[in-house]
Amino acid sequence: MDDIFRALADPNRRQLLDRLNERNGQTLRELCAGLDMARQSVSKHLAVLEAAGVVTTLRRGREKLHYLNAAPINDIAERWINRYDRSRVEALADLKRALEDTPMEKPEFVYTTYIHTTPERLWQALTDPAFTERYWGMSFESDWKTGSTMVLHHEGVSVADPEQVVLEAEPYRRLSYTWHTFTPEWAAAMGISEEVRAQIAAEPRSKVTFDLEEDGELVRLTVVHDGFGPGSTVAEMVSGGWPRVLSSLKTLLETGDVLADWSARRRARTAS
Repeated sequence: MDDIFRALADPNRRQLLDRLNERNGQTLRELCAGLDMARQSVSKHLAVLEAAGVVTTLRRGREKLHYLNAAPINDIAERWINRYDRSRVEALADLKRALEDTPMEKPEFVYTTYIHTTPERLWQALTDPAFTERYWGMSFESDWKTGSTMVLHHEGVSVADPEQVVLEAEPYRRLSYTWHTFTPEWAAAMGISEEVRAQIAAEPRSKVTFDLEEDGELVRLTVVHDGFGPGSTVAEMVSGGWPRVLSSLKTLLETGDVLADWSARRRARTAS
């Protein structure tokens, strides 16, 4: 937590975060444009933000793209924020909202978190229905082999679809699968109108990828959710969900407990 506050203390670094909030997934060259800072200075500031976990990077061919990372901010908000009075955390809360409400100009989400666990244990948490039900509120039934189908179980509804499949499965290192199908039964259980369901069902099917990298006693988990169409409603729907899922996953693996039922709170906010 100290690393995050130190990283945010510098106004130049906050400016870089503001630029990423305006348009996520920028290269170093794009971030330098229009700034009264040398390229080397921008690079150093980004390194500090990345070390604090507030910015994460992703290689796309020769380019290195920089993304806001909501996971550590959400960890603080969910797990420790009650230890401080509201006046001391207003700036943090504002940043958390900005991270979770990043504009959809580039609808793709990249989150990174560090978990005190092992790759084997984390892989189990990502694939074992007993685990995912605890921190995610849903589970997938699959043999987790490349090309295999997956059956989603969520809110008492099961969703099976031949296009709901495992794309990559390298145990303890990488897992990727297509996002689930939006059936009328699932929408009814989630309190989503038929109009919205039809809209999101017509969008291209997105995919999620989990990369696991051992880092001493920690595991660096990077989650990439992409494949959305322009102006995707699904992208907007999942943008606030992933940071909470990762926070709950991290809490479960490190403490044995899970966060409060955030899915119920989100549905309550949607209904209000």
